[in-house]
Amino acid sequence: MSRFAANLSMLFIDVDFLARFAQAKACGFSAVEYISPYEYPAEVIQAELAEHGLSQVLFNLPVGNWAEGERGIACLPGRVDEFRQGVSQAIRYAKALNCPQVNCLAGKVPAGSDQQLIENTLVTNLRFAADALAKENIRLLIEPINNLDMPGFYLNTSRQALALIEQVGSKNLWLQYDIYHMQRMEGELIQTLRNHLSQIAHIQVADNPGRHEPGTGEINFDNIFSALDQMGYSGWIGCEYNPQGDTAAGLSWLNHRQR
Repeated sequence: MSRFAANLSMLFIDVDFLARFAQAKACGFSAVEYISPYEYPAEVIQAELAEHGLSQVLFNLPVGNWAEGERGIACLPGRVDEFRQGVSQAIRYAKALNCPQVNCLAGKVPAGSDQQLIENTLVTNLRFAADALAKENIRLLIEPINNLDMPGFYLNTSRQALALIEQVGSKNLWLQYDIYHMQRMEGELIQTLRNHLSQIAHIQVADNPGRHEPGTGEINFDNIFSALDQMGYSGWIGCEYNPQGDTAAGLSWLNHRQR
């Protein structure tokens, strides 16, 4: 049966970040994910997890200056030292929070960049990160993101991500498959999941259009969740969507599935 994690960067945003752990627990979640833990000391987040009996299942490597529009630095040639420092920081947090995996956002490609240099930088950085994380028994994930919501992002399709995984050549590099992003880019959701399940370590969900709760748009999530159960998917499914209204009120889709 599918296991769902609350994405605290997008759910319960009417309260401060640290208060969202309690909200997630009160709504029946047993696990959480989010974009970044680095704004808080690891022990502060660990205390919230412990107090509410929650598992930490995912966060990202440091993504650069999010407020200024950066969405990862792994493909940026001038930021390699910063990227490597971020890997060390992520390892410290993952160990403190008992988090088994971290996601790497590839980043946006600056206009006029040398595409081969961008690719070489990303491959080198992913090899470094995959090796460093493997030594700590932490998985490294990469995530394709649609280029309609995020123009210029380097990685846009599952096919591109899988080719990158092959190019990097590490056993510790996995695909994070976001249903919303891949519906916008390529469709064929269930068949792609079936074909590549062995390489998928984490799934995220939101409906399209609008990136709202499952059941608010065109995607047949009953079919997707049933197919994942039949395939034997044992990873987490992150609820990474923008609630149409109150987060708790919008969880009827999940409450119905977990009955």
